Order: sequence, then structure tokens, then C-alpha cells
Amino acid sequence: MPTISLIIPAFNEEDYLPACLDAVMRNVAGKAFEIIVVDNNSTDGTKQVVERYPGVTYVFEAEKGITRARQCGFKAAKGDILAYVDADTLPPAGWVEQIIEQFDKDPKLACLSGPYSFYDVSGLRNAISNAWFVAARPLYNFTGYMLVGGNFAIRREALTKMGGFDATIEFYGEDVDIAKRAKKQGKVLFSPRFVMPTSGRRMARQGFAKTAAIYFINYFSIAFRGKPATKSYLDIR
Repeated sequence: MPTISLIIPAFNEEDYLPACLDAVMRNVAGKAFEIIVVDNNSTDGTKQVVERYPGVTYVFEAEKGITRARQCGFKAAKGDILAYVDADTLPPAGWVEQIIEQFDKDPKLACLSGPYSFYDVSGLRNAISNAWFVAARPLYNFTGYMLVGGNFAIRREALTKMGGFDATIEFYGEDVDIAKRAKKQGKVLFSPRFVMPTSGRRMARQGFAKTAAIYFINYFSIAFRGKPATKSYLDIR
């Protein structure tokens, strides 16, 4: 059975990280080989939060940026499969078992991802938000790849052959870039069963329509131009 490293990038996440790590302790600890939090140069109490959880490894990445934090976790991890979640997610029961199941049954599987569900937005807005993944399904069928940055697992071998994460991408489009390059190493599966509860704080702050539009634009930009259309982004905490 392959070993799994769970990696959680975190920048100023003292408010959301405790719930994430509580969920990890309930549903992932003991099944993953290791749990790593990458502190991406936080200025709050993120480090102190991590220190409250025995068995969680703390690493520090001084250069801010999600791709740099992911790369730092990649370098620190020792597992055969690297699973990435965000600090505002709540990994559910059965999530890590799906990783084991999918990679165990398909040796050609390079990367696994799935949709979000939003635990802190209203029922109607959550339904509309979830519809985004349904609307994006034709894109996945056409390109053969789709990935959610706070909910994916990738074979170490595939990520090594890819050269790791592209640190020139600051934020938007980094998930599409990972999926696009992973597709060259094997199958990229976007499973509707592989659901990750997460915060809808970005949509709440930016608005659903604007957030969806930015993600769609950058999906097409990475897919067809090889680079993101949007460079600037807001840190929403």
C-alpha cells in the first residue's frame, strides 16, 4: 500500500487552521504516513496552532505564494502520494480511504481531485456554488483534466517528473497548471465522490459571479495559452 503525506499550506490561518487540524486528527491521522503544515511566512499565531497538535510536522517557507508553499511541502514530504488540502478545509471521513482506493486500483492514475462543498454559505448560495462544478464538467471532458487546489492527491513520481510546482504562478490558475502537466504523466481523475468541505469566504468577499468568472478565465488561459490571465489576488482571511 502506498504511503500518503498530507500537506497543508497556511498563511495567517490561526482562525481556520484549528478546525482543519481537528478534522485531520479525526479522519486522516493514523491513515496518512505524515501530516505537514507549511507556514508560508505567517505573521499571526499559525505556528502556535500547529504546535498544539502532536504528530503534525511544521515547516516554514519564507517566500510567500501558494505554489512556493506547495513546493516546500513537496520537498519536505516522504510519502509515495502527496495529498494537498487548504487550511480552511475540513477533510471528511472516508476521504483518505478514497485516495488509497483510487491509486491502488489504477497504476496509471497520476492525480486525483474532486469538488468542494461550502460549509459556511447559505443553502441557495451553496447550491449555486456547487453548480459551478457541474458547469465545468464539459471542460474536464474536453481537456481530460481538472483539479481543485485545496483537494487533490498526486503521485510523488509524477510530481517529480513534472519538475514540481510552477513558482512563477502567484495564485490564480495554479490548480489548472498542476492538472495540465499531471495529464502528461498519466490519468487525472476528477471524481464527484471525492468531496472536500471548505469555506466560501472568497466568494462571500468577492461575490460568486466575479469569483467564478476569474476561475473560468484562468482555466482557459492556462489550458490554451499556458499562463494565467490574472496575476494579482487578494489575501482573504
